[in-house]
Amino acid sequence: MLRRLIYLFLLLPLACIDPYKVEVPEGEQLLTVEGIISTGPGPHAITLTRSATYGSVFEGLIRPVSLATVVIRDNEGNVTFLTESENAKGSYFTPAGFRAQVGKSYTLQILTAEGKVFTSTPERVESVPPIASLEVRTVTIPNKGIETPRSGVQLIAEIDDPADQNNFYLWRNGPAVYILETRPDLFTPRPSPENPNRTPQPKPCCIQCFRSEVGSNQNLFVVNDDNFNGLTARVPAAFIEDDGLRFVNKFRMDLKQYSISQGAYRFLRLVKQQAEISGSIFDPPPATIRGNMISLDNPDEVVLGYFMAAGETSRRIYIDKDDLTFKQIRAIIPDDCREVAGASTNPPADWNP
Repeated sequence: MLRRLIYLFLLLPLACIDPYKVEVPEGEQLLTVEGIISTGPGPHAITLTRSATYGSVFEGLIRPVSLATVVIRDNEGNVTFLTESENAKGSYFTPAGFRAQVGKSYTLQILTAEGKVFTSTPERVESVPPIASLEVRTVTIPNKGIETPRSGVQLIAEIDDPADQNNFYLWRNGPAVYILETRPDLFTPRPSPENPNRTPQPKPCCIQCFRSEVGSNQNLFVVNDDNFNGLTARVPAAFIEDDGLRFVNKFRMDLKQYSISQGAYRFLRLVKQQAEISGSIFDPPPATIRGNMISLDNPDEVVLGYFMAAGETSRRIYIDKDDLTFKQIRAIIPDDCREVAGASTNPPADWNP
């Protein structure tokens, strides 16, 4: 029986299988435009990047678009040229004294280094009411697989909405400063030939610093006044996460409130909805959200992002550690607080809790 099987195998044709190469066409690299000009103090920034679609060798990479000519033109024909930052390629800034004006419409125009021309549709600047007050609320967020929840501060903005216009609001976290407390007495240097056992070497200074940080805007806060037109409303406007450092002592932030166009509101609302998709089988598939930018060379080309022009107001708030009803475990930095990026022992000149 065994001999018969051997003969059978010898009679079978022998062949090798060559691997089949699947050629996926390289996806196009889409221009993404992000930025807002406002009635607030400048300079205002417009950021240009290229994001690749599925199939591109650059998939997952975001590359700055450098050496472009970027201008803002108003409805009266005034042109403002933006300058690219030397430290942040792809970011273009207005002159420091530039401010948008209520009632005017603005158009963003871009000429890339390759000679392609892009433009936005006009954005009209509307007036914005002031923030009457800010309320602090502690918020906890369940953490999957972790007993301790995430937490932070939610700011509730009170606004007196004008009755004579339909308003669309956007809020963003502005610059922040907080008192940073560290433990220089616990400083232990890295291993070295002189100190192979990492013997602690406590530092005499410094325990307390003032740390500045750029506003973090990981959450979108947008709303229209359909439900409170002409009334006083209290609206969630910001979230500041507790990272174990920010609320150990005192925290300060400027909250910015914008009056944006209806088109900008619809765009941001769709972005917010897509960002909040939980990922279940019942969720709609992610879709490309087109903004107000178009290519003059090819109107069918997809351009991502939105150029916004808005009225702006802001309100400053100081938050004390005792204002929180739940706080994260204090983070320990075993070093001089001056070694932390953005920290200094000198308080800001306008620090006035």
